[in-house]
This record gives sequence, C-alpha cells and structure tokens, in this order.
Amino acid sequence: MKRLAYVLAEFPVLSETFVGNEIRAMQRQGHSVLPLIMRRGAGMAQPEDVGLADRATCLKDLPRGNRAVFPPAPRALARGLQFAFRQKRLPRASLVYQGWRIAHWLRRERIDHVHAHFAGGGAAHAILGARLAGVSVSFVCHGHDVYAEAEDLPEKLAAADRVIAVCGDLAEDLRKAEPACNLRIVPCGIDPERYAWRPKAKSNGRLLFVGRLVPQKGLDDLFAALAMLPPERRPGLDLVGDGPLRQHLEAEAGQLGSGPDAIRFLGAQTASWYAGNGPDYLALVAPFKTAPDGARDTGPLVVKEAMALGLPVISTAYMGVKEMILPEMGTLVPPGDVSALAEAILRIAQQGETARMAQLQLARQHVVRAFSLDQCAARLSATFETLDLP
Repeated sequence: MKRLAYVLAEFPVLSETFVGNEIRAMQRQGHSVLPLIMRRGAGMAQPEDVGLADRATCLKDLPRGNRAVFPPAPRALARGLQFAFRQKRLPRASLVYQGWRIAHWLRRERIDHVHAHFAGGGAAHAILGARLAGVSVSFVCHGHDVYAEAEDLPEKLAAADRVIAVCGDLAEDLRKAEPACNLRIVPCGIDPERYAWRPKAKSNGRLLFVGRLVPQKGLDDLFAALAMLPPERRPGLDLVGDGPLRQHLEAEAGQLGSGPDAIRFLGAQTASWYAGNGPDYLALVAPFKTAPDGARDTGPLVVKEAMALGLPVISTAYMGVKEMILPEMGTLVPPGDVSALAEAILRIAQQGETARMAQLQLARQHVVRAFSLDQCAARLSATFETLDLP
C-alpha cells in the first residue's frame, strides 16, 4: 500500500471531523499516513484529533536553509515552477520556498502520494511539494473552497493527478471549471459503530440543529418557519454549534417570545455529545442553502450521522443532501422555502410511531450501505493505488 502524506492547512478543527476520520480509516486500509500541518488549530477540537495532531509534523518544524536542498529531476523542477508561477493568490516566493521544504520532507519520509483537504493554500503547497519530489498528488474539494473563496481553482484542478468531489453536483461544477481534471466522486463517510442505532419511539419534543452558525446553514429560514407556527404547536429548538451569527440569532430568538427555553444555544460540542444525545430529539433540522457569498455545504456529515443514529431529518433538496436522503428516508423541502419548512416541522411532530420507525430503518440501512467510513476510505484508497508516478 502506498505511503501517504496529508497536507493540512489547519488541523485540528472541531467542525471538520471528516479529516481525522478519513486519516484513521486510511490507516485501517493498510496505508502509512503522515500528516503535515501548516497551522495548528487553536480552538476546541475532537479529542482523537488532538492526539493525531500531537503526532503529526508541523510545517514550522521542517528543516530550513541548506538542510532543505536536494536535486530535483529537471522535469519535476520545471513542472513545479510552472505551477507555482500560475498561482495568483499566494506569494510566489513563499510558496516556492515552502514547497521546496515540503518536497525535502516527502523524499526523506519516502512518501508515495500526497493528499490535501480543501482547494486552498494547503492544496497549492501539496501540489508544488509533490511535483518537486516527483510523486503523485490529489486534493478533495468541499464547498467554501470552491464557491465562496476559490483560489486559482482551475490551475489546481489541471495540475493535480486526481481531484476528489464529495457529491455529484460539486463534481459537475468542477468539470465546468476545468474539463480536463482527473475527477472522482468519493463522499465523506461516517462510522456506523460510533453513531450506533438508537432510535426512540418517543422524543423529547424538541428540534435539534448541529453545525456552525453561518448563513449557508439556513438558520434564518428555520427561525422564520418557527415564527409561522402557532406558539402552542411550535417545538422547542436546541442549537449546537457556534459562529459569527450567534449574537444575531440570540436577538432573533428573543423576539419569538415563547419563553427562555424555546430556543437554547448549547454552544460547540464534541461528536460524542451528538452521538449520545441526538436520538432524544424530535428531528434534526438542517435547511441548507447558498449563502450570499456563494458558500454552501456539499456533503454534510451531520445528516448522515443522524440517519445512522435513528434521528429523523428535515433538510433541503440541495447539493449532496439529496443523494443522502432518498424517498421515505426523511423530509426534504426546497432550499429557502420557509412555508414548506414550517409544514414539514408540523408533520414530523404529528408522525405516528410506526411510520417514524419505518423511515428510520430505511435511513439507517442506506447510510450504512452507501456512506460507511471504511467503505468510502476503500474507494479513496483505490483512486490513489491506481495512480502512476507523474
């Protein structure tokens, strides 16, 4: 099995559980995986990711100066410099210097393939380092890095030996950006054992939201939908997560006027909290849509995790979500349709036990069959194993 390096712009990040999960799954596939972290995350993180970061290599610790000098092959040097000079968003001198240091590390560690998450600076450094070291390279696109803050995206798509998209709609948009890119679709997977099947016939009667408090999550639509419901039929809502919209949302929650516990802000929580408490709720509500700056979620794990746990889902027919929730597995409404969202909330509150359990069983079967972490890792491993040296 190929020896892999993961180049990560920032790690660990609490909301990006898919990165650490994937690395551990690739190790179970038989790969040796060495993470290279460009910037260590300073905030709250998943405990297992903190341990992974402690064992990783940090870019600041790589050798500097003459210790990083090695003779790349002429073709590798030409391809690397050609890619570097096509980058407009990063300082070229810094990119070349750091790419040189990364290439030295790749050769010293006998890396066979380099992979990066997100199409930003991490991918640029991964591509350049791999080119100078003479090994293959890939990166995976997620959403914000493509739709809101794309950085020389066509150049990266053309330069990588493989590009990974996490859903079909994202893949189509990447092909439009660069028709010649070598693209594969591999969704991010979830661990069905960690999110064990624990459905409850009787819920606590409250809705649950899990995620960052940012525009693409559709929280303005959720609050508007709740405001449309009569107070006596309006479920309570718990918001798990933090982000730039929190202060605004707290003010909006106060205006709904249904008591201090109607909408509760629980702050950021670990994956263990979600796995342990998720099944208690009436439903997960995740009304994804496109943010004003173009940002969007393309393959949200929170939906797959709810399906695995036995937690009903109300979401939108949007990007990768419509590949996760098939008919009779959950409720999908058009993005931005507040009235449809309000009606879906009323229906889920009135759903009978038999219908609820049948829906949850179908959802669990689908997510285990199509999105289990080790199956997705096996697909990703196969895309790496079939790549030849550049």
